[in-house]
Amino acid sequence: MPSLFQVRNYRVFFWSNENNEPIHVHIGVGKPLSNSTKIWLTSKGGCIISNNNSRIHQHDLNELLEIISAQYFFICTAWKDHFKVDTINYYC
Repeated sequence: MPSLFQVRNYRVFFWSNENNEPIHVHIGVGKPLSNSTKIWLTSKGGCIISNNNSRIHQHDLNELLEIISAQYFFICTAWKDHFKVDTINYYC
């Protein structure tokens, strides 16, 4: 379970077994849990909320979405390195 970075008390990560899903990250507080918030990365360099299961407050979620978009290339590189893939599948 690679932890990519942390913003205040929010951890941004992905699971080691993502079942060939399109590229995305999870956000949670503290220890990663299965009910973490899920954010899809898009082919245009942005991101879309899949779910907010960990109920992050909208103000914090907006800030996290901006940071994830700013770290787009870092996240894509980490995804390729971790899953040993040359190309990335996107949600849209």
